[in-house]
Amino acid sequence: MHMPVTIIGAGLGGLTLARVLHVHGIPATVYEAESSPAMRTQGGLLDIHDYDGQLALEEAGLMDDFHAIVLEGRQAMRVLDHDGTVLFDKADDGTGSRPEVHRGELRQILLDSLPAGTVRWGHKVSSTRTVGPSRHEVTFTDGGTVVTGLLVGADGAWSRVRPLLSEATPEYAGTSFVETYLFHADTRHPATAKAVGGGMLIVPAPGREIFAHRESEDTLHAYIALSRPQEWFAAIDFTDAAAATSSIAAEFDGWAPELTALITDGDTAPVLRPHYALPTGHRWDRVPGVTLLGDAAHLAPPNGEGANLAMYDGAELGKALAAHPDDVEAALTEYEQAMFPRSSEPATFEGGEVPGIDAEHNTAQGLINMIAEQGRQ
Repeated sequence: MHMPVTIIGAGLGGLTLARVLHVHGIPATVYEAESSPAMRTQGGLLDIHDYDGQLALEEAGLMDDFHAIVLEGRQAMRVLDHDGTVLFDKADDGTGSRPEVHRGELRQILLDSLPAGTVRWGHKVSSTRTVGPSRHEVTFTDGGTVVTGLLVGADGAWSRVRPLLSEATPEYAGTSFVETYLFHADTRHPATAKAVGGGMLIVPAPGREIFAHRESEDTLHAYIALSRPQEWFAAIDFTDAAAATSSIAAEFDGWAPELTALITDGDTAPVLRPHYALPTGHRWDRVPGVTLLGDAAHLAPPNGEGANLAMYDGAELGKALAAHPDDVEAALTEYEQAMFPRSSEPATFEGGEVPGIDAEHNTAQGLINMIAEQGRQ
């Protein structure tokens, strides 16, 4: 296959696709809206699963690089009740299948694995349109354009490529995270550091949850989850850190102080992260010369699968294109027909067990479901 591939978006999915294509000798160009790799922080920890994300990294030939950035001990997991009672406590014994890494470090590994110039920074897409059979034009906000015979939208929730294939748009999923950090937690917040433990903490309750990760050294990264309408969050002035913190903390009145400290003692201003989703089972009819991957194709509320699925999508699309060098449409059809059902499977946790996830995670999820069910009775 000699046709160059145009990829919109230099997230994990788009970069994995570009890397797998490079491994197979297929040229690709990635256009990214951000001006540089360091334009913004890349989020917190990701647990990379042995049944999707790690398979993508194997296909990309980057497993040694991946193992070099794994944070040891971070697969430990604790589930606490809101009063601090320990419901589940699993140490990291080194046998887990979901090692944790920093998203930014993983992205850098992918960037470093690509030929110089593969990623074109500072290219924000304003629109896309069809200009002929299997031909699409991408227009950037600076007025520049590119016409391509193979276009891949890896550009996330608000994809500018998706309208070529689907009229679907993301809708608010009913929940939001409020993100906080506690630095030097072992010395400045010892009770909270003990509650979180060495890896991940989950504190579930109906309509609200606290998630926290121990990141590098003794930094605690928390996600305060609330099931509230957008209007409720809109009434909070997040430009006033103290007022926003007070409003969020009020929703956890009566919780153990070592847990609410993740809200009230944050060393950064609280950041609102609303969750959006595409319709469950989102799919489209085959349109020649264009496809989607990751959140652009199957955006869902956080469920532990988003980054892993995006990387797996990228690897599978790259493999399909390499396997059908003379028939791009056969490759895109093969990729999409496998991706559609795959991306729908992990969308819910109704049964308390998630296929493919190790027993300790299913046990913890079962406890979460049990607590939520008790709250509805």
